[in-house]
Amino acid sequence: MEYLQITWFALWGLLWAVYFMLDGFVLGTGILHNFIGKSDDDKKVMIHTVGPVWNGNEVWLVTAGGATFAAFPTTYALMFSYLYTALLLLLFALIIRGVSIEFRDKSESLRWKSLWDKGILVGSFLPALLFGVAFGNIFKGLPMDAAGYHGNLFSLLNPYGLVTGILFVCLFLMHGALYLSLKTTGELRERAKKIIPGLWGVLLVVAVVFLGHTYFATKLFDNYLSFPALFALLLIAVAALLSIIVFYKKEHLFAAFISSCVTIVFVCFTGVAGLFPNLIPSSLDVNYSMTIYNSSSSFLTLAIMTAVALIFVPIVIAYKIWVYRLFSKPVTINEVLADTKLY
Repeated sequence: MEYLQITWFALWGLLWAVYFMLDGFVLGTGILHNFIGKSDDDKKVMIHTVGPVWNGNEVWLVTAGGATFAAFPTTYALMFSYLYTALLLLLFALIIRGVSIEFRDKSESLRWKSLWDKGILVGSFLPALLFGVAFGNIFKGLPMDAAGYHGNLFSLLNPYGLVTGILFVCLFLMHGALYLSLKTTGELRERAKKIIPGLWGVLLVVAVVFLGHTYFATKLFDNYLSFPALFALLLIAVAALLSIIVFYKKEHLFAAFISSCVTIVFVCFTGVAGLFPNLIPSSLDVNYSMTIYNSSSSFLTLAIMTAVALIFVPIVIAYKIWVYRLFSKPVTINEVLADTKLY
């Protein structure tokens, strides 16, 4: 039983990491949409760079949520109860983003497009921030005991939660800028490339602040001090972050983008490894923490889930690889204007 609980804890972390890696550049592109998109043509191109993939990336979010529900139902119930308002805002923001992407070019009215441009910005920035705030509070521990949860939406906006939220925003902005530098051409591509060093510098500062704050505000480093081999995860994350700027200066933008992917994945792994075996630690009394042992499903449920995952996850991965290869070329405005439904 224990090995299945540990397996699904690892898969739980992996699913979130993959989701952030894939949807991160979409969220980053959405935040940058109004800032480096200087014309309507620029904005159309930016939307079409994510058009074939943004909704497919949400599969990983649904899968991560579904895995939490099926593998750790008690944790799922408490998480969606205690963080209800924040998660509801997150859901609304994701809906706004999806609707805005699909509706923006349904009319040539300037007011119409301006409305959905704002929707893309809000629907991209809020999820990036709120995901970080949510995970920051999970890393820190929620104030819960026998009487339940002693917090609210505003208590989630504590310094550590906000620092983690800002970290996520910076990660996704960098990811989006690198993605646009690969998927666009001309002046738009140059604008995306131009902001990368500045974004990287801000990200580096925020990452250092985040690590320092993590040491004092959480117990994540307890596992690392007990099992020093885990520091390899942190070192890989740091090496990948430094590699971004190295590859950028050498004009190896695809390698820089892959480094950004690795950075996001191993930042997630670093946090998850520090949590183990907790899923939601209690900041009031460790006896009320939600762990993989006191909140998991039965052995039979976990066994069936493992079998299903072994069959269907490779199929999903193969499909995603096919989609990304199919739409791997940069998007040009001529292609967009020639066939608005191409992407």
